[in-house]
Order: sequence, then C-alpha cells, then structure tokens
Amino acid sequence: MAVRALISAAVSATLLLAPAAVAAAPAGDDPTAQELADEAEDNLLDAKSVHLKLTDRSAGTETSRTQPTSMDLALDRSGNCVGTMEMGSDGGSVEIVKRGEEVWMKPDTAFWKAQVPGGEGDAVAELFKNRYIHGSTDDALLKGMADTCDLNNFQRDVGTDSSPGATSLKKGEETTRDGTKVIPLEGELDGARTTLYVTSDSPHLLVEATQRGDDTDVRLTFSEYDEPVPTETPSADETVDIGKLQDELQSI
Repeated sequence: MAVRALISAAVSATLLLAPAAVAAAPAGDDPTAQELADEAEDNLLDAKSVHLKLTDRSAGTETSRTQPTSMDLALDRSGNCVGTMEMGSDGGSVEIVKRGEEVWMKPDTAFWKAQVPGGEGDAVAELFKNRYIHGSTDDALLKGMADTCDLNNFQRDVGTDSSPGATSLKKGEETTRDGTKVIPLEGELDGARTTLYVTSDSPHLLVEATQRGDDTDVRLTFSEYDEPVPTETPSADETVDIGKLQDELQSI
C-alpha cells in the first residue's frame, strides 16, 4: 500500500517561493516584491503551526491513484497533525490524525480498493470500515504519512530549496483573498506562471501560492499561523491496531 507516496505533491507545491538571491531584510514602508517574498518565507519558516490546503489539477494527477489531488492539513512543529487527503482517479480519501509518535489513518472504501489488488480490496475495506488504523511513527506503513504531518520536515524542505528555475518577482495591485488584503507577487518558475499572495499589512504572511502552466495547475493556501492543532484523537472503539492490518495484508 503506497502510503509513503501520498504527500509528495505538497512539498513540491510550496517550493513556489521566490529565489532567495539576496539576504532577507525587513520590509519598509514600500517593500519591493523580493522583500515581501523574503519576509513571507521567513515567517513561514518561523511558524509554530499552520493550516495548509493543497489543490493539484496538474496533468496526470487526476488520473493517478497514488497522488493527492487535494489535501487539508493543520500541522505543527511538535509533530501533531489533523487533516484529510483525496486521491486522483477515484483513488479514495484518507483521514489523518497524529499526536506526537502516534498515528491514526482512516481510508475510505475507494482508497482500500485502489491500494489493495483484486477483490481483496473490498474485503479489507469491509473489515476496517469506518475505523482508524492506529500505529506509531516507526511503523513502515505509516512512516510516510507521519513524516509529512510534521511542520519541521515541511519547513526544512522549503528552506533548502533554491528555486533555480525562478524569475524575478513583480508586484501587482492590492487585492483580497478570503477577505484578507494581499499583494500579488508574480513571476515564472520552470515555465509556469507563479503568483504569491502576501498580506499587505505587517507581519507579511504568505496566504496563497498558485502555479499555472501547460501541464501545471497547483493552488496552495496557508492560514491559522501559530494556532493550536486540534488535540482530539479517535476513541478505542473506532480504532484497529496496525498489526491486524499487517496480518490481513500478509494473508492476501
């Protein structure tokens, strides 16, 4: 079951951030596009938590059962995470809860059928219907999900990208996104038109990033900076230990 491959689109979408060709400096009264982008990136890297939403309608994504077409995650630096993920080509969806080293994952029937070959997918879906698979960050089947639901890993990937294919950004006219005043920063990355929407007021925060080209259509939003991730975890009645899933898969 390709759990570890589910999240790859999220990090790649975040790398739309502007090329850091110069050291970041505090934005003044009339900051340049690069100053806004640098401050927004710094604030994203410094965030203790964030709510991230991804929509990917790029060529090939919607026909792949192993790539997410949408994702909604609240995650923090302590490794806590709550959210959902939907796969392409009717590959189903997955609910995710992570607290520290514990992980809960609840796939729907379509997901099980897409990931488990033949008619066995129906059997597994019925066996674990409406229940979470519970394990730890050490479990191989959950490790990819666990690594992704950690803001530290996400920030590390963003901070180490140099965006070599990006052009200089240009400021657009002030507009709004979800009721927030933002300044669009427009450029090009690997042949696709890229727009970063950064809050007009200080602190300047990245609230949306889009990338559109011939084969690319990605939208990523950020909200709820530094707000706590929900702490509720699934009850024992709606949980199955991952050992039972492993035993079931080995019997197929």
